[in-house]
Amino acid sequence: MRRRNFIKNMGALGLVSTVSSLPAINKTSGYTLPKSSIKVEDGWDVIVVGGGPGGCTAAISAAREGAKTLLIEGMGQLGGMGTTGMIPAWCPFSDGEKIIYRGLAEKIFIESKKGVAHEKKDRLDWVSINPEYLMTVYDQMVTEAGVKVLFFSRLASVKMKANDTVDALVIANKSGLTAFKAKVYIDATGDGDLAAWAGATFKKGDENGVVQSSTLCFSFANVDTYNYVNGPTLHGGNANSPIHEAVKSGKYPLIDSHFCNNLIGPNVVQFNAGHIVNMDSTDPWAVSEAMIKGRNIAQQYLQAMKDLQPKTFGSAFIVKTGSLLGVRDSRRIEGDYIFTVDDWLQRRTFEDEIGRNSYYLDVHKAGHKSIHYKKGESHGIPYRCLTPKGLKNVLTAGRCISTDEEAFGSLRVMPPCLVTGEAAGMAAQHAIKQSDNDVHKIDVHYLRKRLKEENQYFL
Repeated sequence: MRRRNFIKNMGALGLVSTVSSLPAINKTSGYTLPKSSIKVEDGWDVIVVGGGPGGCTAAISAAREGAKTLLIEGMGQLGGMGTTGMIPAWCPFSDGEKIIYRGLAEKIFIESKKGVAHEKKDRLDWVSINPEYLMTVYDQMVTEAGVKVLFFSRLASVKMKANDTVDALVIANKSGLTAFKAKVYIDATGDGDLAAWAGATFKKGDENGVVQSSTLCFSFANVDTYNYVNGPTLHGGNANSPIHEAVKSGKYPLIDSHFCNNLIGPNVVQFNAGHIVNMDSTDPWAVSEAMIKGRNIAQQYLQAMKDLQPKTFGSAFIVKTGSLLGVRDSRRIEGDYIFTVDDWLQRRTFEDEIGRNSYYLDVHKAGHKSIHYKKGESHGIPYRCLTPKGLKNVLTAGRCISTDEEAFGSLRVMPPCLVTGEAAGMAAQHAIKQSDNDVHKIDVHYLRKRLKEENQYFL
């Protein structure tokens, strides 16, 4: 009903003549405006949509391989959840013994640590993130690679040349609508918008369509650092954390015991806390409601800490909430291979693996228990998880790669997203050079050779 009213209003504004006259691009991408209103910009080798961790490494990698590369981002900064989304810490970069997310991932990680001077130089796991500093790291690395960046620009629709080939992406920004054309496209949107709108099959959530909970991150300033560092561990995993008393009291009905937190600078603590249950990030109305709810959740956490830890948080205030909602679950684009929870449990190695992952099965749903590897254990990430079935010149990177619901709980986080992005960017240029833009037919042995030359780690 809302969509019909929207299209009706578009007609009333003179943007389209009649609803029936709107030309359909394909069954998933909906409608576009008449061709006369769309400018065309051609000449790109690779276009990456989404400037989160996977999108940034994809763009850097493609440009490094010689591709003329455009990176399109809907917000005004790069980095996704680590910057705009205000995740307070990197998920572990090691398998408990050694760093395993290497190549561009390791370079970005090491540079980001310069923005958190209080962190030990040799620390590899749960390292705090200074989001403003990390933004500059991405800015510098992407631009120095020769990537052209277009901010405040969103994918509006996908134009197909054939059933399996994307011809152009229609992008909406202050210039209106522009059709950007490239030889190969990389979907790093997180929600898999590009691939889904091009007709790729996908799964979302579990067998009932229920997705993992989302979180809006936030930060408190004017925290008493001495009492924070020397007081009780606030994380919900600590049985003595005051968060359990807060939840039990019933005074703060929006909060729960999910309470990850890191000191990111003097007197500033950043939180990944609370849950917004079964929020569909492909529904803009649901996301809008979630953002409002997330800000209310942050206020209740602040009040709870003021009440229960007044020496630490008595003078604290919310200095920022995320501009980007922390979405843990959305479309998983079906690739030539679907990585499964059994693959994860078996610690599988693959002939076409392009990186390793050791993050635990972290599924944010009621009743799910986390499962961890032992020290030194990891699994391979197959290249075939990045190649959408039925699409010739599209790759995925980051959160929307091909997995099942449970394995997704491990592969959705930032370190493996950085790894899949680097492989996708490199493979995109190889497809241009080797296989008439067909990402399914590249020389995977050569891809793995180049990745190892760039210090990526796999077996």
